Amino acid sequence: MGSIDIPTANGNGKSPPFDGAETALESNTSKRRRSSVLPLEVGTRVMCRWRDGKYHPVKVIERRKVHNADYEYYVHYTEFNRRLDEWVKLEQLDLDSVEAVVDEKVEDKGATGLKMTRHQKRKIDETHVEGHEELDAASLREHEEFTKVKNIATIELGRYEIETWYFSPFPPEYNDCLKLFFCEFCLNFMKRKEQLQRHMKKCDLKHPPGDEIYRSGTLSMFEVDGKKNKVYGQNLCYLAKLFLDHKTLYYDVDLFLFYVLCECDDRGCHMVGYFSKEKHSEESYNLACILTLPPYQRKGYGKFLIAFSYELSKKEGKVGTPERPLSDLGLLSYRGYWTRVLLDILKKHKGNISIKELSDMTAIKAEDILTTLQSLELIQYRKGQHVICADPKVLDRHLKAAGRGGLDVDVSKLIWTPYKEQS
Repeated sequence: MGSIDIPTANGNGKSPPFDGAETALESNTSKRRRSSVLPLEVGTRVMCRWRDGKYHPVKVIERRKVHNADYEYYVHYTEFNRRLDEWVKLEQLDLDSVEAVVDEKVEDKGATGLKMTRHQKRKIDETHVEGHEELDAASLREHEEFTKVKNIATIELGRYEIETWYFSPFPPEYNDCLKLFFCEFCLNFMKRKEQLQRHMKKCDLKHPPGDEIYRSGTLSMFEVDGKKNKVYGQNLCYLAKLFLDHKTLYYDVDLFLFYVLCECDDRGCHMVGYFSKEKHSEESYNLACILTLPPYQRKGYGKFLIAFSYELSKKEGKVGTPERPLSDLGLLSYRGYWTRVLLDILKKHKGNISIKELSDMTAIKAEDILTTLQSLELIQYRKGQHVICADPKVLDRHLKAAGRGGLDVDVSKLIWTPYKEQS
């Protein structure tokens, strides 16, 4: 049997010095390293251990003192969407990977000039993903500065505890709250569970305030007038902002109608998502803002909400289009809806059909039909006019790529008359 060599004591009875000396040296080096970089400055880039157990590059957005004069750091994972930004403890950071702070003010120098640095171009490219196409460079910096730290970490809504994604400008008295408790029916929010429990004993609502305009199976849609239900409308905006980075928060909700989609059971009607629209839109917008709450995502509700907005446009006898600008994800959702609706018609239709006829049938704006068909290479420009080229095999291929259409709107269950200002 082989033997293992174990270091033995030397002649004076002491263990060999190299092992302990190396450890001490490493320890001293580590301490010097820590003292030279700590506390980390805002803007520092470092590797951070995420929930998957792996290290990912982050940028320090903010810091705060905790007990024993240590700091916690609010970090942005540069590989991921801003909604994953979070507070982390020092032990999650690999201090050996610390990079020097980059002075972004210097990097952004010349933002108002004619030339654009690579950094600026990258920043603008990133904003398209985040849905800030309407913001110039200065406004974008102001938006990011104001909303950089997520103020509410989680909310309780009905039977769900939901991790939030983004900052929402709740009133100042809620600045010290990491968790808020919402009444799922009236959307009032409270700091403590006991407050919610007391509220639920007094709250008479079992559904959103407003008129039920659609009921099919367990699905129900309520129309809520922002002027008649101002507090509900504002609370809905506060709630939505926690999950929409690019949403402008409207305190003046009088000008909007909110369409709240619910799943209904014997306990009441539980909100799964909503869309809003202006009461009067000169630009023919039929949807201003849309959200499916995280627990209900990937179930076809977002597609249902888009389809529902067009059914309302049909009832109004108008063409509609979503409010611009659209985020990249918003454009993908709409492009998918437009593709499925238009190609279904083209597959069934015999003979020629014009873009105007498609618009009249679907309530989709002619410009949206044109850009959709052009992106699918189903349209050509001949002799001064656009001609639709609908080969059945090509249509099938595009329909397959567009994916499932989600839940269908049963128009026979929609009982609704278009909004009219009451004198």
